[in-house]
Amino acid sequence: MRKSLLSIAVLSALSMPAVSFAEEAPEAHSHPAEKGTAPATAPASESASVYTIAYNVGLYSQYIFRGLTQTAEKPAIQGGVDYSHASGFYAGAWASNVSWLEDGGYYSSSSLELDLYGGFRNTIGETGLGYDVGLLQYIYPGDRISVAGAAKAETTEVYGALSYKWLQGKVSYVVSKDAFGNEDGQGTYYAELNANIPVADTGMTANLHIGRQEYDGQNVLGKNDDNYTYTDWKIGATKAFSNGVNVGGYYTNVDAKNKLGYAAYAGGPIDDSQFTVFVQKTF
Repeated sequence: MRKSLLSIAVLSALSMPAVSFAEEAPEAHSHPAEKGTAPATAPASESASVYTIAYNVGLYSQYIFRGLTQTAEKPAIQGGVDYSHASGFYAGAWASNVSWLEDGGYYSSSSLELDLYGGFRNTIGETGLGYDVGLLQYIYPGDRISVAGAAKAETTEVYGALSYKWLQGKVSYVVSKDAFGNEDGQGTYYAELNANIPVADTGMTANLHIGRQEYDGQNVLGKNDDNYTYTDWKIGATKAFSNGVNVGGYYTNVDAKNKLGYAAYAGGPIDDSQFTVFVQKTF
């Protein structure tokens, strides 16, 4: 019933007219950790303001995060709200359904990811070079199972990014003691390179991504860096419409040399190659 109501909400939102509070609205993203990896699509209003507020909601065939399926290849409903000030300060919240914590035997019940984030972004003089620094808190409500080597999934990251035109490089660094359900994960980082290339005047954008997670952690079972270190990549395309609707799809794959980390899930390995399609609305 809850998923049915969420589906109705998504479809209703997709049919709503776009709303904006400033001349230029902030970018919409499928995940806050992917900030800067999707084109800005929110429509402009007639009057300017020192701040903007934008909302986004989307329906995805599955939820992929850094190459890993979070919903066992099942659909995901996602949405968020972003506040952006003219000074460059921004803050927001984002949520999605998940299943990986239950599938991995970490939690007896857990079906929600909630992300809270804030930061500062701007450009360096007239160079056209942009920067973005911030803090991101991942929250996973639910009942955790006491398992040797497992910890709460809540994770805190700091991140920094540089961008030029359609190219962006970014590093996210775990500052919390644990990282995504694994003990002693502080120091784990994820480095990525993203390219979102406009295709002439078609409204299409080619989306390219490659990322590398270097896991740093040790638990009662021993050092397990190799279990969670991997490279992932993505290739896809997004079509943006003037009413704030985005549709698209992308193929993802993961090169994990050690299958002990992400293969032992009830729904099957979460690091398999995947194809995802989506429809999203920004308003």
